[in-house]
Amino acid sequence: MARDEILSRAVIEGMIADGNTIVIYENRVLHVNTWLPRHPGGDKVVFHMVGRDATDEINAYHSYETRVLARKYQIGRVEGVWENFIPPIQGGKFRKLDQIDEAVSLTEPSACGSSDDELCSTTATTRGKSTMSQIKSAPEDPKNGKKEIAGIIYAPTVPEASVSEDIFAAYERKQVERDLEKYPSLDYDTQLMITRKYRELEQKLLREGYFQCTYWGYGRECIRYVTLASLAYYFLRNEWYFTSAFCLGLFWHQLTFTAHDAGHLAITHSFFWDNVIGTIVANFIGGLSLGWWKRNHNVHHIVTNDPVHDPDIQHLPFFAVSTKFFGDIVSTYYDRLLKYDAVARTMIRVQNWMYYPILCFGRFNLYRLSWEYLLLGQGPRQGQAAWLRYFELVGMAVFWYWFGYKLVYQTLPSAGIRIGYVLISHAVTMPLHVQITLSHFAMSTADLGASESFAQKMLRTTMDVDCPTWFDFFHGGLQFQAVHHLFPRMPRHNLRAAQKPVIEFCKEVGVQYCIYGFVDGNKEVISRLGDIAKQAAIFADCSNHMVQEARATGKIEGM
Repeated sequence: MARDEILSRAVIEGMIADGNTIVIYENRVLHVNTWLPRHPGGDKVVFHMVGRDATDEINAYHSYETRVLARKYQIGRVEGVWENFIPPIQGGKFRKLDQIDEAVSLTEPSACGSSDDELCSTTATTRGKSTMSQIKSAPEDPKNGKKEIAGIIYAPTVPEASVSEDIFAAYERKQVERDLEKYPSLDYDTQLMITRKYRELEQKLLREGYFQCTYWGYGRECIRYVTLASLAYYFLRNEWYFTSAFCLGLFWHQLTFTAHDAGHLAITHSFFWDNVIGTIVANFIGGLSLGWWKRNHNVHHIVTNDPVHDPDIQHLPFFAVSTKFFGDIVSTYYDRLLKYDAVARTMIRVQNWMYYPILCFGRFNLYRLSWEYLLLGQGPRQGQAAWLRYFELVGMAVFWYWFGYKLVYQTLPSAGIRIGYVLISHAVTMPLHVQITLSHFAMSTADLGASESFAQKMLRTTMDVDCPTWFDFFHGGLQFQAVHHLFPRMPRHNLRAAQKPVIEFCKEVGVQYCIYGFVDGNKEVISRLGDIAKQAAIFADCSNHMVQEARATGKIEGM
């Protein structure tokens, strides 16, 4: 196949049906099967771009050198504006080339223009429901519950829909309708206009130096880090153990922001050096896997706030920000069922009250996820990122030696003080987990279809937090999440300056820019959690009523 050969929609659809990982980039057709095991950001993020124009996503997350490298996977080109398929991982269905009527394939639209459409060209997806479409033509692997499509691309299987699955379909439809009213039309002319303006803004910010790192900013950060670490050590030596734990927690809280920057290659823009910096900060000092965070976080950035796909809002049994979680959804990130079981039914009904207490223990869950990632080898095993797994494992061993053994076990005098030290140092990092969830939990979780532009989706699902300039250090750049989601490789010390041109861009294209004060933002999150908690109570009442009615009619026996 010639690299510049024009490929039709039907040919590309058939290639995807045969298990090929096909991504469109700047009208180039990229075949990236061999790149998947090498992709430093993980394979899941690539699966969400299959059959889609990924130009904005690739440009946003990759350096110029990487973007040039990507072109070597080119197998052809497409003409005109590419209309997105729905990727297989999101429930899209694809026909083999000999099953496609070329004339029909080239004329029908490929993406849903509204939430009421049931079929979108050669793909199909369920709207307003919590389960994903099954690819029925593919054989099922009984070991992992996936259905393979003759190659790499897959879609998870789902259980039979429960009787109560559609109870909240109307509620979810209202969420979609509200977004359709608030945001610009999803027709391609409108979305292309937003995309064109976004790209112009990106080039403007690039020319004006917004992507250049302000290293003095990190100089100030290092002074803060050294001060907090020194205080933790000083109080430890003077047997003010719980004060030491408090300072250590503050140290970890602040240090995480630099790990976040390094994970986005936003410090030196060098893959090697940013990963070294990030691993030293995250693994050696913090006990958390940078590689796990990157794999998780990259998917979050691509499918932000999607209950089925975004791991950053998949927190059952403790939290649910959408009624879709009431339907036993299959997480495409974790490849497992997120069951709405008895524990979830209890916890979700009080989630607005338990939000802050549970987040005090958030770091313990990150330890679990980090070890799972490293021990199971979920990261790339080939290419330039393969060595990082071993570097990370060394870092984790070093962390647990200095913190777990030397500090907690050897230095602290009693079991009670050890438990108190660990709990205090970890609970102090709670504001970090609030900051991470604050910008998304209160925002839209609706799926507006494959035609929505990258820029609009990022702004629809993300909000900024307003704070005084002098208080930026506390938020560590996470208060500019909307700006960050548009430009993830922008160094965080430039995000405040970039906020103004982003607001002007939003006004120009008619996309709402959401910003709340820290207190008001927390109120919005608690309000959303409270609303879903009320829906959970209604769901429980409806389920109980259906069971009682079934018993009364003799459809089921008493339990």
